[in-house]
Amino acid sequence: MSDWAGPPAPIVEVQGVSRRFGRKLDWVDRGLVSVGLAKPPSVVRAVDEVDLVIRKGEVVGLVGESGCGKSTLGRMVAGILPPTAGKLYWNGRDVDTLSDDERRTGKLRTQMVFQNPFASINPRLPVAEIVGEAPRIHGIVRGDRAAQAAYVDEQLLRAGLDPSLKGRYAHQFSGGQRQRIGIARALAVQPDMLVCDEAVAALDVSIQAQILNLFMDLREQLNLTYLFISHDLGVVEHLSDRVAIMYLGRIIEEAPTEEVFARPNHPYTQALLAEVPRIELTRRSFSSIKGELPSPLNPPSGCHFHPRCPHAVARCTVERPRLKSVAPGHTSACHLNDVG
Repeated sequence: MSDWAGPPAPIVEVQGVSRRFGRKLDWVDRGLVSVGLAKPPSVVRAVDEVDLVIRKGEVVGLVGESGCGKSTLGRMVAGILPPTAGKLYWNGRDVDTLSDDERRTGKLRTQMVFQNPFASINPRLPVAEIVGEAPRIHGIVRGDRAAQAAYVDEQLLRAGLDPSLKGRYAHQFSGGQRQRIGIARALAVQPDMLVCDEAVAALDVSIQAQILNLFMDLREQLNLTYLFISHDLGVVEHLSDRVAIMYLGRIIEEAPTEEVFARPNHPYTQALLAEVPRIELTRRSFSSIKGELPSPLNPPSGCHFHPRCPHAVARCTVERPRLKSVAPGHTSACHLNDVG
């Protein structure tokens, strides 16, 4: 009998998840719309029928242009936003079937590190309160004030901060230090998973490297799982085990990191990778992806990428391509894969 137990179980799974944003109508507006005296409100299709599995202990990189829905998907995974449609599972449990206590516990186990470390931290609270409030309220740390202070010190040290600074406020720290405070706050509730939303984008390059190394160290120390959202392909290549490429609310390619960078399949992924600067002896010419990212208020029919795709055919304008396997562990949503 084999000892191989198969791949790790999913810690998070999303099935056909969508998220729409639109203005809610009061009864007067609804009446005007129903008799044709007003137009229905515009709806932003931020995330459109996305499937994604994140297994315990892995780092999944989520890549795409600004406005493609990466952050919205990350917030749904973290339990901050509910999906408009589709199913979200935490450790195999349908979130819709969880009790309030189970849902609260699930949200604690999945924490988020935000892009702007200043905007995501309460400027009126000292660091000790920012990091120590949640574990105290949720009963994660018990005991007197000395025990609570020791717990805060432990989280700050883990995030690379001097505990003697815990009496200071956010404005007294640099950007990199503030991001470490955000990481310490997330770690304080002992999560299994971190959703990192452009967590290094606002930092200087040298500080980015320090924070990325911290994330990798924490992964080893605490067996953390990551959904790492970024538009920086270099960061994703360095950090991730698997990469999902997102375009206008849809995941259009997914594969192990080495496979994506060595053999990109989707024309959008190929265009993204062609623009990554690399140190080479030969001269190269760079050309940006043609056209602008369409509006999620009125996305193109069929394949969302077809207005910008150099290989688009008539089928692309009317039929949405579904993710299909193009190699072991590698899926892509492109009609070109059906040719030949």
